[in-house]
Amino acid sequence: MTALEFARRLRGRQRTIGYWVVLDDPVATERLARLGYDYVAIDAQHGLLGYEGVRNGIIAIDAGNQAAAVVRVEQNDPFAIGRVLDAGATGVIVPLVDDVEGAERAVAATRYPPRGRRSYGPMRAQLRVGPAPAEADEAVVCLAMIETTEGLRNVERICAVDGLDGVYVGPSDLRLAVGGSTSTDPAVDGVFEDAVRHIAEVARASGVAAGIHTPDGATAARRLAQGYTFATVASDLVHLQQAALSHLETARRNA
Repeated sequence: MTALEFARRLRGRQRTIGYWVVLDDPVATERLARLGYDYVAIDAQHGLLGYEGVRNGIIAIDAGNQAAAVVRVEQNDPFAIGRVLDAGATGVIVPLVDDVEGAERAVAATRYPPRGRRSYGPMRAQLRVGPAPAEADEAVVCLAMIETTEGLRNVERICAVDGLDGVYVGPSDLRLAVGGSTSTDPAVDGVFEDAVRHIAEVARASGVAAGIHTPDGATAARRLAQGYTFATVASDLVHLQQAALSHLETARRNA
């Protein structure tokens, strides 16, 4: 899938499923990118990899010529955003977007002048996205994370920001934001689910994509049926641990 195809699909609110990567292992990332996921997201905020790891991960994803490469950047900063776009990312997930100003700042960092303030220097992106600023603007997507009390309160205004392609729910932080004592606290299930539904409804009314992070395929399917247009299944590190533990338990149980 080309960058432009992915961008049009996402903006068109077509159902899209991705996978989440936190490990600095391009060989593993390349294998994941060939499984049929529409995109693979590399986590530069909480993931265990630096810039070179992110760059190599993007190259690994592109090698499969199937999935789009998306990066959750470290922060809402034009340098952090521009750097991964120059490396060839077809989209960015920007964390901790609390208000209109934050959303506008994120969008501006992904678009060249006069639409934004992205600095020109597509060192690798020109091989995948295209060197012309107008082409890059059309092919790159900007997604704002809704994961705080302020972001939830301002979600209608955030979704209305010109140039923002979609919102992305960070469920762990959002659960804490609505009063959870932990990122999985079941005591706030009711208010958390209300917030999740509200975000999807606002995005639909605004005509932008609505995405959410999920722990497994079953949850991803449930969120898509609920009205989310894209969902990410997470993650390589978690699934590595789960698979290894499952085999260990089976071996001991049947020995």
